[in-house]
Amino acid sequence: MTVPSDGLDDLVTDLGGTGQPVRWDTLTWPEAGSAADRLDAVIIPVGAIEQHGPHLPLNVDSVICEEVALGVSALTGVPVVPTLGYGVSGSHGDFAGTLALRPETLIAMVEDVIDSLHASGIRQFILLNGHIWNSGSLDVSAEKLRVRHKDARVRSIAYVTMYPGPEVNGRVHHGRGLMHANFFETSVMLHLRPALVHMDRATSHLDVDSFWDYRMDQVSETGVWGRDVAEANAEHGKSEFERCVQTTARAIAAAVREPWPSSAHRP
Repeated sequence: MTVPSDGLDDLVTDLGGTGQPVRWDTLTWPEAGSAADRLDAVIIPVGAIEQHGPHLPLNVDSVICEEVALGVSALTGVPVVPTLGYGVSGSHGDFAGTLALRPETLIAMVEDVIDSLHASGIRQFILLNGHIWNSGSLDVSAEKLRVRHKDARVRSIAYVTMYPGPEVNGRVHHGRGLMHANFFETSVMLHLRPALVHMDRATSHLDVDSFWDYRMDQVSETGVWGRDVAEANAEHGKSEFERCVQTTARAIAAAVREPWPSSAHRP
């Protein structure tokens, strides 16, 4: 687990954490109950196991998302449940290795996890997404759960949501959600898991503008979407990772203390 280094002590003080993440699955049941009483919120990382070109491992989305979640937990004290490691990845097509859920399956998984956490006293749920094609399922899950549990707050965000998308230095100009195995992800993995990155196999892909979204195997022969992948480096990855953690932590620390709606908030 990698915690941002710059200004860590000040951030921990400001945001309410201890400097160490709270892992839900390592708590005893009395500790879990106490955690819910103290701060009735959790972070649920949602990743994927899917091809990431010839140079990156299948678990990129799960690794980055989980590490961001743990960093946020260390800064805020909000517990992190075990990562939901499979995602909506079928549109990668015929590249080997991908393990995909149907959108309906991910929706059901998220519902079951949140129903269980709700029974333990949790009322605030941050779905932290590491794979863009999970977004539709997570948004549907959030809507269903808001209807089912009137005393719950649910929101789905990506780990880059809390700063403007154009600021993500991915060396991708076009393609909406197709940015994949690119300069950004490769740099972050060089920071987090360098032993799993094979830069001698790195390839780039000239992204093009398109109205439609396609299967990855229809638009890329290597499974990569993005330019300048060979220029990826751990220093850039560290900078991007720390910004993801810090911006997300500031947002979540404020969110879990946000007043609930009441007559005083209405016009």
